[in-house]
Amino acid sequence: MPVAGLTDGAVEIAPGVHWVGALDPHLRSFDIILKTANGTSYNSYVVRGETGVAVIDTVKESFADTFFTRLESVARYDEITTIVLNHLEPDHSGALPELLKRAPQAKVYLSSRAQMMLKALLKPTGEKPPEYIPVTTDDQVDLGGRTLRFLHTPYLHWPDTQCTYLVEDGILFSGDIFGCHFCDARLFNDRVGDFRFSFEYYYAHIMRPFREHVLDAVALIEPLELSTLCPAHGPILRKQPRDYLHRYRELATPRLFNEAHSEKTLVVFYISAYGNTRRMAEALAAGAERIDGVRVSLYDLEGGEDGIFTDLIEEADGLAFGSPTINADAVKPVWDVLSSLTTVNVKGKLGAAFGSYGWSGEAVRLIEDRLRGLKLRVPVEGLRIKLVPDAGELDACRDLGEQLARHLTGRLETRVIDMAELA
Repeated sequence: MPVAGLTDGAVEIAPGVHWVGALDPHLRSFDIILKTANGTSYNSYVVRGETGVAVIDTVKESFADTFFTRLESVARYDEITTIVLNHLEPDHSGALPELLKRAPQAKVYLSSRAQMMLKALLKPTGEKPPEYIPVTTDDQVDLGGRTLRFLHTPYLHWPDTQCTYLVEDGILFSGDIFGCHFCDARLFNDRVGDFRFSFEYYYAHIMRPFREHVLDAVALIEPLELSTLCPAHGPILRKQPRDYLHRYRELATPRLFNEAHSEKTLVVFYISAYGNTRRMAEALAAGAERIDGVRVSLYDLEGGEDGIFTDLIEEADGLAFGSPTINADAVKPVWDVLSSLTTVNVKGKLGAAFGSYGWSGEAVRLIEDRLRGLKLRVPVEGLRIKLVPDAGELDACRDLGEQLARHLTGRLETRVIDMAELA
């Protein structure tokens, strides 16, 4: 379907460098988890050298016809020597099988992590498989007067991702990094509408869980001469491209200042129907505070929205969740916060669960299972208390808090085993 303001031909980025992608203005949900209020783009690029032509990424399969029409406006298939796959997700590789049929002589360049994924993408068909070459940082392809240099940038946001740098022109084809789901036929950041929200929304939902890898990639890219950033989605960033690089560094840098950097932080979230789980949370927090070097924060989920806790969770060392059991389950506000953890890196953090119950008490075990599924450490068995906690049970909550604090600080008590116990 034609898009207003855009012809079927390629769009020039620099002499011999063209955009040959596709626009999808009516898409409203991407990969289920992202809303796309005005659609997205699938950006593909062509680079012409004196001795070869490179195609960098393709488009979603349903937009292949548009892609090939634009590609044919700037190159013949027999000129294509190089196909670069910065990322093998279907929205970038959907037209690849057909492109390989039309340009069988082309060599495919991709990251070493992408090899097995390529085999899965190109299911055996009886035809000769393409020649593919795994590459890493500083590997190069000479197109004749133009050089493609590869940058290994894994987990942004799949293990296979990489960037490709056109050395002579200072153009970085960045894959998903610096991209966003924003569809505008004017293509360039100095011409399209205001896409700041889309840029930050995309980072928060796609890149934020991998912020350590974001910082590694930024460090790799910062020394480069940059005239243009060409991401796989959204506007081409030709005006002040380094501003977007700086913004990524800001977004990936921890936001919260810890007044005592040597302290470990334990955040206790709870929600309570009749005050019983609240009393457990307060006792747990008091127990954790017995251990020096642990700063404890207590939050009632009834008084906040899950989104406002994201920064806090990202910086915390330990997370404890308290919920009553209602209808054999933890309550919805707890699950809402746990669902939000997919947007931050919580792998390796300490996790724990506790709660009161009236009949069956499943909430604690369900929360623990979810924490383990998110790759948190759950070294201490959660605590379930029936109805109103008595003095002894509150002592058990304090003991739980102390155990969690000891795990955070590495001050676990050593148990002396009496050999007679083993007899």
